[in-house]
Amino acid sequence: MRDKQSIDDLGQTIYDWGMYVGKVSGTVVATIKHAAFNGRKLLIVDKLGENGQLTGGYDICVDTAQAGVGDTVLVLDEGNGARQVLNLKTAPIRAVIVGIVDDVTISS
Repeated sequence: MRDKQSIDDLGQTIYDWGMYVGKVSGTVVATIKHAAFNGRKLLIVDKLGENGQLTGGYDICVDTAQAGVGDTVLVLDEGNGARQVLNLKTAPIRAVIVGIVDDVTISS
């Protein structure tokens, strides 16, 4: 799975492993939306790199962890897994916040 990688606009390697750590930067309000989103909080999550820096990428995520603006979160960014978390087999949902991160340590 480690072969799924690309280079972003800043020249950083982006690994597409299905999960990432991000920072909640805002909310989304949509009065007209697919029924799968009814009653679900939508948050804008900025992707973070290995050293906690913003990568420039973001997702609109369904929140299952009661996160809020400013929280560091764990995002499942893989449609099938996201639908499994929500128990919705055919929903058009790709990204789900599955945890609030307390700390990240990367050893060299």
